Amino acid sequence: MSAHDAAAVPAQPVDFTVDLTAHEMTRRAHVMDALGADWDPVAMMRGEEEAYDMLYSGLDEEQQRVYDMLVSAGVLPQRGGDSASA
Repeated sequence: MSAHDAAAVPAQPVDFTVDLTAHEMTRRAHVMDALGADWDPVAMMRGEEEAYDMLYSGLDEEQQRVYDMLVSAGVLPQRGGDSASA
């Protein structure tokens, strides 16, 4: 590093901000446009819940034990009643 290069580096951190508000609004508009006018967020959430119910249903004893362990550790959310198939 030369003496000239050292002079170009500020001694203190420089406050640097970028306002991405306009870009974020454009991004959101594109997302909503891609989802389409018929997108139903409530139906999507219901479908996701149904998929999870199917995923965790019919577990054998060992799978249920692992599921319960993951729920108690906070890795998976509690679903339904006392078992995954609830």
